[in-house]
Amino acid sequence: MVLLTLLAFVVVYAGLVAYFFFIYDWLYPGVENESAWQLGDTITLGLLLAVGILTASLVGWRLARYVTEPLKSVASAARTIAHGDFSARAVLPRRSFGEAGELVSDFNLMAERLERAETELKYSNSAIAHELRTPLTILRGRLQGLLDGAFEPSPELYSRLIAHVEDLGGIVEELRTLALSNAGQLDLRYSQIDLASEVDAAVTSMDDQLSGAGSLVVRRLDQAVAVADKSKLRQAIVAILDNCRRYAPNSTIYLETWQDKDHVYFRCTDTGPGVEEENRSRAFERFWRADVSRNRVSGGSGLGLSIVKAIMQAHQGDAIILPKKDKGFSIELQLPCRDHARG
Repeated sequence: MVLLTLLAFVVVYAGLVAYFFFIYDWLYPGVENESAWQLGDTITLGLLLAVGILTASLVGWRLARYVTEPLKSVASAARTIAHGDFSARAVLPRRSFGEAGELVSDFNLMAERLERAETELKYSNSAIAHELRTPLTILRGRLQGLLDGAFEPSPELYSRLIAHVEDLGGIVEELRTLALSNAGQLDLRYSQIDLASEVDAAVTSMDDQLSGAGSLVVRRLDQAVAVADKSKLRQAIVAILDNCRRYAPNSTIYLETWQDKDHVYFRCTDTGPGVEEENRSRAFERFWRADVSRNRVSGGSGLGLSIVKAIMQAHQGDAIILPKKDKGFSIELQLPCRDHARG
């Protein structure tokens, strides 16, 4: 708009200078009273103003098209998304302003994330139904067998039934934790903890399970003091260790803790099969399992690492999967130090 105003001013000013210094003497030769207003002055001034306004209008019209075309594209895509088609994208015309390009780019990024979220939601609903149906089917079959007399009541049978109920309760609790985290309502009770002590306690609680899987645990635990929710953090550590137990049996598990000025760190590295590079970005997806462990019996619910990510983000920290060097799987938790966690 500033350029348009300057352009109109230049046209009018240059025209007036040319008229009074060059064209005036040619139109009115020998006029003695040059201060008198002539008809040609009025016509010339009107023409100059008309040319200036017309030029500014034409340029403004072109600029308006550059501005409105991206907006029309964004509006059209937004209407399509509003009707449930998340595949719609805005198109950036040629010769658009930088701001228009940023708008289209940001809108398409938002649409892409919405489409990904919609796909994940549909997949999650299907996966939840599958995960709950399996133990429910087993429970129903066993109970029906007891009712029909096909099974003899025994402590062992009741123990298996209770184990299936506990599996269902675990899945429901994990889904609840994820739902609360996504809504920003995950209740955290902060206290000062030493991450090294929490890792050590978690390993001790799972010692029998890890030994049963043939896992050798090597601890390199340096002091790492942070302000965090002790139970939630323990839940994340146990989920990582359980992930190692399921996916990397008969391997060596290296556990490390340390801290710097702003963060405390926990890193878990095993020598198992690991995750391929192309699957690293999917490791934190709900219900995702590597191809070698899609069997629910050995692969768990597929929510473990999703829970870990949600808990760390609720603490304003993060969980990242480190690049694969030779073999194995390595995950690192980053947690803000002390009062940084509540900042």
